[in-house]
Amino acid sequence: MTTYDERASLSDLTTTAERVRRAVEGVIEGKPEVVRLSLTVLLAEGHLLIEDVPGVGKTMLAKALARSIDCSVRRIQFTPDLLPSDITGVSVFDQQRRDFEFKPGAIFAQIVIGDEINRASPKTQSALLESMEERQVTVDGHSYELPSPFMVVATQNPVEMEGTYPLPEAQRDRFMARVSIGYPHPEAELRMLDVHGGVSPLDDLQPVAHAHDIVKLVEAVRAVHVAESVRRYAVDLVGATRQHPDLRLGASPRATLHLLRAAKAAAALAGRDFTLPDDVQALAVPVLAHRLLPTAQAQLGRRTAEQVVVDILQRTPVPDPSAQAWRQPPPPAHQPPGARRL
Repeated sequence: MTTYDERASLSDLTTTAERVRRAVEGVIEGKPEVVRLSLTVLLAEGHLLIEDVPGVGKTMLAKALARSIDCSVRRIQFTPDLLPSDITGVSVFDQQRRDFEFKPGAIFAQIVIGDEINRASPKTQSALLESMEERQVTVDGHSYELPSPFMVVATQNPVEMEGTYPLPEAQRDRFMARVSIGYPHPEAELRMLDVHGGVSPLDDLQPVAHAHDIVKLVEAVRAVHVAESVRRYAVDLVGATRQHPDLRLGASPRATLHLLRAAKAAAALAGRDFTLPDDVQALAVPVLAHRLLPTAQAQLGRRTAEQVVVDILQRTPVPDPSAQAWRQPPPPAHQPPGARRL
């Protein structure tokens, strides 16, 4: 049975998320599913990769999400001459103190926008690995903790575009989900001309949530219950990618963890304190596809990683809802009222 405090947390989560969603959708026309996935990744403590052709609003989405929350924001324009120290920071010798002083780089913000991340060399891209996974930066043997919440929202053009580098496998695996905005519907594009024709809607976008609100909402998402059968279902889906004949690289254990975290955030956004197999299914493609490498034969047959994930979803048995209680069981009789359940 859900306690009053947990119900209040979920209520606060859905209310705050709805304000952020409306604010972002006021800038990004006709893409509610993209905005919802962005919020899901934020509340799941993940990082988002936005991949699409130029001009469809990738950077606009990242900026709108950042501006809707009252927190520190830094933007990094990735270029071929960008150095790793520009991102992480550097130790500089102070003549007066006769000691080295650390100058933080652009990564020291709560929301970091990495624009066109695949225009920088893999060496520079690797500067994000530690910060995205461990939420800290190590320079000259000293570790510096990053602020909370912390989220990297990176944009990239398809690798076929001129002057781009494909993201290394380790870098892609750090992103919880990848999303493509796509071209807008004609009616949405007409509204965009009316709204964006004179002034950018970002100019009028005001924060509708605070950073400490997001930290509390993240804690509420962590408390969402995941039944054993749902966890096993996620493991089966990820395990199937490692054995699929059309893939030469399957998803990592980190992908399983990201899939469950995203499913918990999706359940919380829906007002539930428990996850369903439907939550896992809905997020399987954006969470898993960008981590997979199709075989050369599959590429010749124009078979994409997204198609492989859909095929795995169709083939993997779904837990029987009639035989499972998705909700968290009530606490034992001897447990004090209001005690936190694990």
